[in-house]
Amino acid sequence: MQRARSRRLIVSVFLAVALGGLVLFLQWSGTLTAASAAKRPHRGPLAETADLRNEPIQPIPLSVPVNEGLADLGRRLFHDRRLSLDETISCADCHEMAKAGQDGRRVSVGIEGKTGRRNAPTVFNSRYNFRQFWDGRAATLEEQVDGPLQDPSEMGATWDLVLHRLRADATYVADFNARFPDGITAPNVRTAIATFERSLITPNSRFDRWLRGDDQALTPIELKGYQLFKRLGCVACHQGRNVGGNLYQHFGVLRAPPESPTNEPVDLGRFHVTQKEVDRFKFKVPSLRNVERTAPYFHDGSVPTLDEAVRVMLEYQVGRSGNEAEVAAIVAFLKTLTGDTPDGGESR
Repeated sequence: MQRARSRRLIVSVFLAVALGGLVLFLQWSGTLTAASAAKRPHRGPLAETADLRNEPIQPIPLSVPVNEGLADLGRRLFHDRRLSLDETISCADCHEMAKAGQDGRRVSVGIEGKTGRRNAPTVFNSRYNFRQFWDGRAATLEEQVDGPLQDPSEMGATWDLVLHRLRADATYVADFNARFPDGITAPNVRTAIATFERSLITPNSRFDRWLRGDDQALTPIELKGYQLFKRLGCVACHQGRNVGGNLYQHFGVLRAPPESPTNEPVDLGRFHVTQKEVDRFKFKVPSLRNVERTAPYFHDGSVPTLDEAVRVMLEYQVGRSGNEAEVAAIVAFLKTLTGDTPDGGESR
């Protein structure tokens, strides 16, 4: 009997201590939570939805790790016209830093005035694209370098020619030898250029500041535009850190795509790469970062203004004719995706 009483007493004491500890923990936790909340900026009802765990768009980091020496070497190569056959075109001529990483043309102009078939996508934030080119034919930025360099309508060069020119430049020889045990080679040139391109991020957009909790970063019309962007389904293709660039989609989901502004054959998109019927008219979804600065729009550069681009997307991809107020709100939201311009200056 005495032993049973002792057991009950021990259990009672244990439960009392445990319960007391739980109460103290909850009190401490509540105090800590309240203190933390007091330090956070006030968030209105709309901004409360900007919890990064719940939003389909994530902010671009304020900085990324970069090998500065290698990126600087890549920057010089990116601006060097000796990488083209007739030494008149550089990577930067189609991807200008002052024009948000593209050239502002419907399609780019290469050597001897030749024109391509597709609009030059921005190189800004290209590190966040899951594939490169409109048809995704390059898996990496390194692999992407080969395309324009050897395309007869763009730079029209060969690796033998480019390497011969670079090896004749004592500064390039010294810089490559300092960074690569095998000096100037095609893979090393690719690595340097891709390293520079990966440094070209555009952080600190107003929308990113809103995502991070700044209620004053967006206006009511811009927030309404974002709500429409999600509610109408735009975010199904344009999401993630790059607000796009992470999947393929058919151009003309609900209606056949609009006619090209030229008499060129219809661009079948990824079908040209895979020869699969399922990929006919399929393209990599472009990033909407800095979209107000990257006109004209679409793979063929056929649409000159952002307002019109939104209307086309609503009609052909969503199956809706947006009214003036909806289009204006969505455009207002899209303009909040413009970030800080990276320092990718001209070659010295």
